[in-house]
Amino acid sequence: MADASEANPQGVERLGYLGLGLMGTPMTRRLLKAGYQVTVWNRSEGKVAPLAEAGAGRAATPRDLLTNADIAFMCVTDAAAVEEVIFGPDGLAAAPGAGKLVVDFSSIHPDAARDLAKRLKAANGAGWIDAPVSGGTKGAEEGTLAIMAGGEADEIERVRPYVLAMARRFTHMGPTGAGQTTKLCNQVIVGCPMAVLAEATRLAVNAGIDANRLPEALAGGFADSIPLQLFVPRMVQGIHSPPLGHIATMLKDLDTVADVAQATSTPVPMASLAGQLFRLAKAARGAGADALEIYKLSAAER
Repeated sequence: MADASEANPQGVERLGYLGLGLMGTPMTRRLLKAGYQVTVWNRSEGKVAPLAEAGAGRAATPRDLLTNADIAFMCVTDAAAVEEVIFGPDGLAAAPGAGKLVVDFSSIHPDAARDLAKRLKAANGAGWIDAPVSGGTKGAEEGTLAIMAGGEADEIERVRPYVLAMARRFTHMGPTGAGQTTKLCNQVIVGCPMAVLAEATRLAVNAGIDANRLPEALAGGFADSIPLQLFVPRMVQGIHSPPLGHIATMLKDLDTVADVAQATSTPVPMASLAGQLFRLAKAARGAGADALEIYKLSAAER
């Protein structure tokens, strides 16, 4: 590994970020704002240019990125995309990896995380941390994300200073795959309330009260929560840009919950119902629609 003090005048490790979507772009901006040297790669060049203007280096391929970084962060859509970035042509696995780490912020199946980590280690010796995130685009922009991680304790501590430039909380949950399992629990706790809050909001609207005032009226009571305060106004006012998350992403995660629940003999009736509601929302609103458009499923026909 190159001497970090030569690569970066701060004496810290060289960083890379792959996947500059709704989460990756603001997370990378926070790393740059903190003064870190960051090289970026994205499948579409258009998302690279603004970050390059902000001071990021450009990598032509994932292989080039890991060659010139000590720690590579990644946030892409699903396990297939992670597979492509790692093992596709000029992927991360083709770069020298001994002593380097890949930190995957994507939400994928825990089994997939364990398999990818094992295969990457065999391919080039790079370590792996599965570190899915919670907090949405707002959390990414403000640096208030909660990140749950699976991996080796010493490697978790190695990346902690950099992760905390992007997040408020970074919790080591156990070995590889534990971060992904924790994210599934998170999605049960987020996905079900989205469906419930859509139901409560529609009841308020149909009954003739001002649903915009529900967060104010219920603040401090047992019904109060961050989802109540954040989701309900956006549902009522039709604020869906930028999306807090896509319908397809929530459905993917709830389908994974169902799969892990079956494998562990865990009853998940509420998460299963929420999954079916999001499946309906996908059919009605489209895979790329904001997850909060689940509220529109119950709208009266005009």
